[in-house]
Amino acid sequence: MSPVMIDLLLNALGETVLMTVISGLFSLVAGLPLGLILVMTSPGGIAEHRGVNRVLGLIINSFRSLPFIILLVALIPFTRFLVGTSLGTWAAIVPLSITATPYFARVAEVSLRDVDRGLIDAVRAMGASKLRIVWDVLIPEALPGILSGFVVTLVALIGASAMAGAIGAGGLGDLAIRYGYQRFETSVMIAVIAVLIVLVCGIQWVGDRLVQHIDKRH
Repeated sequence: MSPVMIDLLLNALGETVLMTVISGLFSLVAGLPLGLILVMTSPGGIAEHRGVNRVLGLIINSFRSLPFIILLVALIPFTRFLVGTSLGTWAAIVPLSITATPYFARVAEVSLRDVDRGLIDAVRAMGASKLRIVWDVLIPEALPGILSGFVVTLVALIGASAMAGAIGAGGLGDLAIRYGYQRFETSVMIAVIAVLIVLVCGIQWVGDRLVQHIDKRH
């Protein structure tokens, strides 16, 4: 590839990383509390409330049922209201964050449900508050699973960010479509695919090492 193409590739990589990191952090900050609420309000939970659990579950499932490309288009007015445009990297971060949050909430919920019920009951019997149970039992015990789920969410976001490139979001997807597909530049398409593979494998490798480091079972 020419030096110009290499510069375009590096710039697209930076945009993809930016979209993935910002939307991933948003999904973590918003999705983890949602997962906690789902577990706490479930039948037999430490703050059982079937009404809250059902309503929240319905909302989360509603967003998860929408294909990302449909959500991307449907949120254009909202995205334009927030960032002033429906095109570009920052515009793509809005739908990416919204689609990743319910996804990660369900992933976190699964990990939190796997925490030993006997341990929770023992802590409750000692008079611990609900907040203390969350911070000292639920999150620490479920942390390896939560981290693994966050890595999976980041990988899914990379794929979604490439899809967002189809409507002018920038990033590697946009580069692959504009140059690799529309201009029939096979070398650009191959380079984008190679970079995406390396990026996903790198994130997965780092995530796996972190999980092994914090997992008490190893």
